[in-house]
Amino acid sequence: METEHFLPFRKSAVISLCAAEWPEEERESFLEFARLLAALVHYGFHARGDAVLDAYQLVDPAEDVRMIRAATARDRAAARAVVERELVALAEAADFTRVDAAEIDRAFAEHSLVKVRLEVDDDDIDTVMFFRRGVTQRSEQVKSLYGLRRRSIEFTSYSKVLVYIAFTERPEPDGDRPNGGVLLKLFQNVPRNDLEMLYPRVRVRMRPLDKLLIGVPAVISGIIVLVTKLVASLGLLVLLLAFWVGLREESVRLDQTALVTLGAGLAAFGGYLVRQFSKFKNRKIELMKTLSEHLYFRNLDNDAGVFHHLLGAAEESEVKETVLAYHFLRTAERPLTAAELDQRIESWFRQRWDTTFDFEIRDGLSTLRRLDLLTEDEHGGLGAVSVSQARQRLDRHWDDVFGPDPSTAALSDSERVQSI
Repeated sequence: METEHFLPFRKSAVISLCAAEWPEEERESFLEFARLLAALVHYGFHARGDAVLDAYQLVDPAEDVRMIRAATARDRAAARAVVERELVALAEAADFTRVDAAEIDRAFAEHSLVKVRLEVDDDDIDTVMFFRRGVTQRSEQVKSLYGLRRRSIEFTSYSKVLVYIAFTERPEPDGDRPNGGVLLKLFQNVPRNDLEMLYPRVRVRMRPLDKLLIGVPAVISGIIVLVTKLVASLGLLVLLLAFWVGLREESVRLDQTALVTLGAGLAAFGGYLVRQFSKFKNRKIELMKTLSEHLYFRNLDNDAGVFHHLLGAAEESEVKETVLAYHFLRTAERPLTAAELDQRIESWFRQRWDTTFDFEIRDGLSTLRRLDLLTEDEHGGLGAVSVSQARQRLDRHWDDVFGPDPSTAALSDSERVQSI
């Protein structure tokens, strides 16, 4: 099973695990530092979320939200570029992995856990992006031999799958509005072989087994109908046809008995066709119901709600990575290289918490550097400022976020208080 970047611990749990290793006299200061850091990161993602949700409103307008002006085609194109760029960035920040085309093709080729065969209608699809997170091995009991036997199968499952599909924008016949748009969905507990079910426009196709289940009984019942109901009618029809084409000189006498026989045969044949067609339609309805139920219980979020989910996950991931980077740099006996820091964090979780993941040290270090909490010596060794200095610098960043009123910025402290 492949190693992912995702750390399966809550932000609060990571902070608690780190705080437990600090001296008691500094523990509360570390917790306060972590709270200030989380608040700053949250504010940054809040502003980022407002921007991307504004763009998403142009791409996929909510019906209950009014717009102050109509969006042009250029507005929608620019907004879609923002949406797609931020979607990729947020998905990566939230430790999702992009699903490549080969993996999706394999899902179409391999047998699905849900016994349906699907065909995707992608004529109007312009852009497709799948992301996944949380690769696990699972087992499930499935029915076989018409439900008489159960067997256990092992399969790869994704804890979360993000789907983004943009449709080609074409003008409506009346030239009023385009019929493009996007689809954004988040699913949970999706088997790898079932990825094709997440496409919006799929048609259920009969598998060879389904065709046999319908076709074999149809042939048998057809033979029975032919032998018991249609022999007399077929004989009469053959005689009539031979007379009409000139192969028989003697005319066929159609009395009441012959007409009744012919009508009964045709009615039996018509009933047979209706029954077989109904079986076919009922089987397709059953397969569609199975597909709908399968997706219903796996759907986690839709449309703009997916961005709210991604923003929260990306924010939590950044806080965890930054807290871990700061903790291990500050508690190290000497400056560390980025590679050494990465290895120490991974080893700590593997040995003490039986958790294996590929830690993304780059993001944590980037945040520490941006907040002026990182130190570096002449040999490239990395360290972190003291926890008291870290708190002071985070306080200063908060002051920069909510700066003084420009109208009172040039006043002295006493004058500023009086102006208030």
